[in-house]
Amino acid sequence: MLPGTMEVRAPSPPPSTETITLGGGCFWCLEAVFLRVRGVLAVESGYCNGHAPNPNYEQVCSGHSGHVEVVQVEFDPRALDLSQLLRVFFAVHDPTTLNRQGNDVGSQYRSGIYTHTAAQEEVAREVLAEAQAAWGGRVVTELLPRSNYTPAEAYHQRYFENHPDAGYCAFVVAPKVDKFQRTFQSLLKP
Repeated sequence: MLPGTMEVRAPSPPPSTETITLGGGCFWCLEAVFLRVRGVLAVESGYCNGHAPNPNYEQVCSGHSGHVEVVQVEFDPRALDLSQLLRVFFAVHDPTTLNRQGNDVGSQYRSGIYTHTAAQEEVAREVLAEAQAAWGGRVVTELLPRSNYTPAEAYHQRYFENHPDAGYCAFVVAPKVDKFQRTFQSLLKP
């Protein structure tokens, strides 16, 4: 470098992947939807934001661990921005029912956005405000940093894909997948 000149650095490229954690009822439903979203690279069902260390399904279902059933969604922000992903999230579950999605009742089924960065929190606040306006101020979705995450047991991963004819999958999960596919055709994976 010549004396008296400044080094010019290219701006840092955006990260090639980003992860957000979402709770919106049974994780089987959210996983089945997000696996079909263009730009989503991986989806893992799990539990977060409770107080018990490494809870299992039975502990979470008891409501005593404080955890919520979630999906951890890894996506490519160059192909799918977080606001698009969150709009899908709000469209495929009911964010106005506290601790409930359909017949699934309990604090483990609460609606929540669990952020991994301050930038995600900022985007989530904007999309949450849009949802509040669209739902007349009735949205009960919590917005918190993700904490105390534990992956769900192996048999919960890709549950709909592995059990499409099971009763819950046929009557609860499949309609949510269909709704996503009809509503967000431009976001479907090829």
